Amino acid sequence: MARAFLLVLDSVGIGGAPDAALYGDADADTVGHIAECCARGEADRAGLRSGPLRLPNLAALGLGEACRLATGRIPPGLACEGAPRGRFGCAAETSHGKDTPSGHWELAGAPVTFDWGYFPRTEPCFPDDLVDALCRQAGLPGILGNRHASGTAVIAELGEEHMRSGKPICYTSADSVFQIAAHEQSFGLERLYEVCRIARALTEPLNIGRVIARPFVGTGRNDFTRTANRRDYAVPPHEPTLLDRAREANRDIITVGKVADIFAHSSTGLAIKGDGNAALFDRTLDAMDRLGDGGLAFANFIDFDTVYGHRRDVAGYAAALEQFDARLPELLARGRPDDLFVVTADHGCDPTWPGSDHTREQVPVLAFGPAVTPGSIGRRDTYADVGASLARYLEIAPLQHGTVF
Repeated sequence: MARAFLLVLDSVGIGGAPDAALYGDADADTVGHIAECCARGEADRAGLRSGPLRLPNLAALGLGEACRLATGRIPPGLACEGAPRGRFGCAAETSHGKDTPSGHWELAGAPVTFDWGYFPRTEPCFPDDLVDALCRQAGLPGILGNRHASGTAVIAELGEEHMRSGKPICYTSADSVFQIAAHEQSFGLERLYEVCRIARALTEPLNIGRVIARPFVGTGRNDFTRTANRRDYAVPPHEPTLLDRAREANRDIITVGKVADIFAHSSTGLAIKGDGNAALFDRTLDAMDRLGDGGLAFANFIDFDTVYGHRRDVAGYAAALEQFDARLPELLARGRPDDLFVVTADHGCDPTWPGSDHTREQVPVLAFGPAVTPGSIGRRDTYADVGASLARYLEIAPLQHGTVF
């Protein structure tokens, strides 16, 4: 039986979505702007990378052509020599928002048609009754932060006070999220998780999509570092997803990275974690060896977003793309004759864009494998076409949304 592998390059958008102006992102273009910076020599970094963006394997699968469909142009260095080897296209998001759960759920066939709750850009930004209840139920002496902030910046600013006071650092962003940062040793990792579980229950009436535990280590502001022990506490999807359909058909399911957290561990099968893109690629290869006939593997590669996109690190983002591209042949080398691979993204996070938030963008859809006939799938009106197509390929029950390509 055929197997399917859905690989989400977190935040690797390819140009403003049709409604991007409503989000202030009309000209955002994560891949395009990175490629242009590289071509101008603005993304060179000693010991890391230099010169034009080099993604020969993704370009051969049709990434440049997908960019042309989205924006009308092929970014520098992404032209394909000859016809693309895979099926390629771009997809726009119909879900409300530009956050991780919305993008992943829509890819899996469940667009978010309701509005998430968000915290205002005031300081403090959290309601007093929410903070009071959290402190009372979790036994906290108070909280720090209480505003919109960059995670790395707010930890550097408030980490030492947090260690002295025992007050966790609570902050939010443009996403529907309540984030809690705490030191793994002085505060305790399991205690942080418990505080997040309490916060998850308290934020549900506000329709907040996720509570995120953000543990860090270090002795002071100059060496504080967030660890791989992040944990997302998300609400479950509001309707059946590709994962649910696979579970109902008794198919083997493996989720890699934060996918299980994003889907609130609903029908996520064997969940495998990894610290960074390289480890996550290794875990995806492990999943290929372990996935049974007719199975579905769903992986997220987080570094593009959290390490480089939000930090507006163009050179780091470019290097991460090149490193992922260099390993793509390993997938096909280890695959079976009827394996299907789909590489896509969940939103944008243009590192050249003002601020540190996600950007509302179209995403590439690259489908490839020994049995895949190359060609264009055009511009898709919803990410849900990905889930619909994978369900058809796996011969499981169809989803409520999406058109098969």
